[in-house]
Amino acid sequence: MNSGSKIKFAFFGSSRLSVIVLDELEKTGLIPACIVTTPDKPKGRKLEITPNVVKEWATNKKIRIYDPAKLDETFIEMLEKESCDLFIVASYGKIIPKSIIDLPRHKTLNIHPSLLPEYRGPSPLPSAMLDNAKRTGVTIMRLDEEMDHGPIVAQEETIVAEWPVYEDFEEMMARKGAQLLARTLPDWVAGKIKEIEQDHSQATYTKKITKEDGLIDSADIASNAPQEKAYTAFRKIQAFHEWPQAYFFIERDGKKIRVKVTQASFKKDPANKNGKLIIEKVIPEGKKEMPYEDFVRGYLKTA
Repeated sequence: MNSGSKIKFAFFGSSRLSVIVLDELEKTGLIPACIVTTPDKPKGRKLEITPNVVKEWATNKKIRIYDPAKLDETFIEMLEKESCDLFIVASYGKIIPKSIIDLPRHKTLNIHPSLLPEYRGPSPLPSAMLDNAKRTGVTIMRLDEEMDHGPIVAQEETIVAEWPVYEDFEEMMARKGAQLLARTLPDWVAGKIKEIEQDHSQATYTKKITKEDGLIDSADIASNAPQEKAYTAFRKIQAFHEWPQAYFFIERDGKKIRVKVTQASFKKDPANKNGKLIIEKVIPEGKKEMPYEDFVRGYLKTA
């Protein structure tokens, strides 16, 4: 058991990445006293009000939950009563005010899945994939009132051999971040770690991903596409595997049809450094997922 297990902390998170971090922390004996997450939201075709995955995790573990719509004075008063040593943030999704960040005596630490100051902002993981930034890593930083701006507490580099689908990359980085945090916490609360200010002049920023970002030029997935363009398309397919999913358009019977790419691979040839994108599965608009070969026979050869 990690000596950090005696630390009383509140955890702020709202996504699947948050749950992976919580699972990994639990393995080391680090279990939050309470969890702060976002309110229930409408979900699915019926728009039923549904708790997020973090709230479900906390409910199953019988951990106290706060899901304030606003981080106001009333909420701060409730947090003060928790008497936490520190707060931990991992993919919470809301800007946390300074009045909360500085509330615990050991402040607030954030797990960020990049080597800060690189890839600040809402989409560090897909952005690294799109940029082919295989030298990446995780950062533990002390949160301040600016986005991903606070001083670095710990950092660990990792090299990606080849890009998996987004979900697998997210899980890998979330686990690495949680493991680094677990190793760091005992020395942090003991005052043995000296913060390192980020070099803000080297900061790079990510943007929120939109559905439109998933568009691929159909020429880039053709068998004769240049390697560079084909590999860029492959990275987009992997980065957007979960959402919004990469897609291209075809014309059929005078109608424009959107085709989502759900599975692909990239075969490299070490002998001549050439490579080929292989589309394996797609979802044509209004249809179920099918092998790409069936799609070619049914759509492209009869178009």
